[in-house]
Amino acid sequence: MSLDLNAIKAKLNQLTTTNDRRNNYFKPEPGKQRVRIVPYVHRKENPFLEMYFHYDIAKRSMLSPITFGNADPVVEFAEKLKKTGDKDDWLMGRKIEPKMRTYVPVIVRGKESEGVKFWGFGKTIYSELLSIIADPDYGDITDLMNGRDIDVEFTPSEGPGQYPKTAIRVKPNTSAATEDKAIAKSIMDQPKITDLFPEPTYEELEKALNDWMNPESADSDTSTPKVAATPATETKSNDTVTKKTDVAEAFDDLFNN
Repeated sequence: MSLDLNAIKAKLNQLTTTNDRRNNYFKPEPGKQRVRIVPYVHRKENPFLEMYFHYDIAKRSMLSPITFGNADPVVEFAEKLKKTGDKDDWLMGRKIEPKMRTYVPVIVRGKESEGVKFWGFGKTIYSELLSIIADPDYGDITDLMNGRDIDVEFTPSEGPGQYPKTAIRVKPNTSAATEDKAIAKSIMDQPKITDLFPEPTYEELEKALNDWMNPESADSDTSTPKVAATPATETKSNDTVTKKTDVAEAFDDLFNN
């Protein structure tokens, strides 16, 4: 039997796409890193993207359609469980409800040429960032020309029962996000969040819920193999802007068109 070349090409494309997506995430490494939150060009009024995920009903996390105001069969089932009056049902309903995680587009200092990455965090960091922005002494730290960088310090778990810790410190001085036109353009060419987290269909979530409730009926070979991310190669841009006004004009042209 000859090889199915189309199937092999499709699998290669899938693996390449997975690697590309992973390169779009910012995951803090142990120690300190510096990032700059930039506007989300696909929704310019607010860069904070509240996403809801199912972590318990499949072998991988799945985006909940309620993120976009759409119907989710898992949420519907969870609501029914919580209304039965049974404590165990209520706990199960809470367990399978989607959990919120917030993402923002950032550029990582020292790796600006890699383009925009998405940084995901929980309620604590989200609340702290909103409080800083609400403080008139800081204001809009995401402003492209007069925003502020953020130092992110990540401490891994120190042992069993311990949780990793993330601390942030917003820098006091304002600055432009970049003085490089190529990087300015990459900020405007950032991917959509749904490119990283595709919205599953109602039917896909129904199947995931059914498989979770009836594991003996689920397919035995449905897991997605883990693929090591290919390290991004940093390239240097020769198109450096020497005047801050040039960057402002570049951002204005790109952001308002």
